[in-house]
Amino acid sequence: MKNVLSSVRWQEQSAESERLLARLEEAVVAPMKGGLEAEVCGITLPDRKLVLKIWNRESRPDVSIQYQVLEQLVRQGCAVSRPYAWGLDTEGHQVLLTSFDGIPVKKVSAGSLTAIAANLLDVHKLQIDSSSGLKVPAYDFADYFFPAWAEQPEIRTLAQELAEQAGLTALKLIHGDYHLGNILEASGTFTIIDWTNVQLGDPRYDIAWSILLFRVYLSERNASVYRSAFAAISSYSPAELELFEALAALRWLQLHRTTGVPVQRNTLKVVRELMRQNRYVPDHLSKSL
Repeated sequence: MKNVLSSVRWQEQSAESERLLARLEEAVVAPMKGGLEAEVCGITLPDRKLVLKIWNRESRPDVSIQYQVLEQLVRQGCAVSRPYAWGLDTEGHQVLLTSFDGIPVKKVSAGSLTAIAANLLDVHKLQIDSSSGLKVPAYDFADYFFPAWAEQPEIRTLAQELAEQAGLTALKLIHGDYHLGNILEASGTFTIIDWTNVQLGDPRYDIAWSILLFRVYLSERNASVYRSAFAAISSYSPAELELFEALAALRWLQLHRTTGVPVQRNTLKVVRELMRQNRYVPDHLSKSL
């Protein structure tokens, strides 16, 4: 595992990373739990811990964009991992070296849920214009979040109609998959990770997708606190977010029918009920679960 770092051809790196990379002989490298898209290694130096993410599976994101976005977010004071360098390993796989920022959140409270909501709103505030030098992609909403699965034309068409009704935009930076699995905690500080889906999009959809995941995989009570936090510290009203929550529910249903999503003992019951409560979701779709 130690050879992983020494063989990387670094493409971009910070001034601090040059000092860190010069100390590789001191490092202890060990595998960490990764996701479906990449392998993850923990790198321990005498005075700090780092993380190396290696995209050596099917996912092929543009890691240079992630690196540059993280640099800008760190400068803005957002709660994200500090990027040190990105490059290519001997097999041409993209790698990203960042700070180590704790472990996935295990327990939540009203205070932590409010902080987690505020962190996402801070991300949406990043200014992206010609002066920033950032080239963040903007995708067609339906093509990215509702790909044209031949067997799911109804969901895609309904999503397009709701997006138009909502006046969906693609002007702000969004995370694209904000949930507790992509939030780390260390000493009461929460850090956002996994920027594979970063893009220009509509913050209201980013928020709605995270609310839906909290409702489905955490609890309705905690999700209600989380949802209320957005209403309290942003300009988005619950009524406005309801339409975007319908889009989020449709996306979850599409993923459930196609590529698959985690399904626990009460998952389908919870999704069925939240779809039934949303006036923008047709009854027959909630009954199909």
